[in-house]
Amino acid sequence: MSRSPAVALITCSEVPDLDEEGRLLLAALRGRGLDARPAVWDDAAVDWAGLDLAVVRSTWDYAPRREEFLGWAARASAATRLLNPLPLLEWSTDKHYLAELEAVGLPVVPSAFVEVGAAPGHPYLGVEHVVKPAVSAGSRDTLRLGPHETDRSLAHVAAVHAGGRSVLVQPYLAAVDDVGETALVFLDGELHHAMRKAALLPAGGGLVEGLFAQEEMAPREPSPAEVEVGRAVVAEATRRARAAGAQAPLYARVDLLPGDDGAPRVLELELVEPSLFLDHVPGSAERLADAVVRRVAG
Repeated sequence: MSRSPAVALITCSEVPDLDEEGRLLLAALRGRGLDARPAVWDDAAVDWAGLDLAVVRSTWDYAPRREEFLGWAARASAATRLLNPLPLLEWSTDKHYLAELEAVGLPVVPSAFVEVGAAPGHPYLGVEHVVKPAVSAGSRDTLRLGPHETDRSLAHVAAVHAGGRSVLVQPYLAAVDDVGETALVFLDGELHHAMRKAALLPAGGGLVEGLFAQEEMAPREPSPAEVEVGRAVVAEATRRARAAGAQAPLYARVDLLPGDDGAPRVLELELVEPSLFLDHVPGSAERLADAVVRRVAG
């Protein structure tokens, strides 16, 4: 009697039994006959070679441990199929990828990087802006700063540098306060749903406590321009994966903000992202489970 394919949903020790949307996906996979279970990425007891597929899901803690996380991903990739694949994990966990997206003609939120060892100054002092580590998740270690908060901005850049991390600085695009972010969720290359995320960073606010910032969101119908940009970004991620001999992304989330001209700009491309809003959109966990079944099959 043949065994059911073994699939692990990769999580972190803070949520060893998965978050809410992870549990929905787990149930959907089991309902399709797969031997699905959660697995903590840094648990030395996990037998990665015993899996047919490992799907990165709620690894909320990867950002402060990126090199360790990528080392695990390399070992897991040598033992089983990992999705999203290692080349995309390496590329998308450092926000320097925004400069590469811009270099191939995609519209991104204006971005300046301040590298470790450089002076902490940046071109957005004097305007409202956001300072964050180039490797970050869940809005942790991220500050929204006003045009007169020069000292606080420079101090935060220096604090991030002290931890050995590069800094990303972006102007604060004020339209987000009214319009919000648009998050486009792609499952197996196809746009499945979109969400409106309210502005996360209050003026004068402090740093996020915990694993991630709490989000206020609701389903949204994206504009044709947003869909066009999202598809182009996912196509570029797919091109990079295939150029590295890897599979296309199983899932992707493209976060967009309206620029000063109203046109969509890429804030983030999430390929290691726990929040796909499967618990907000009926049928989405099942759709992703179907995509996993197809990947297991070949």
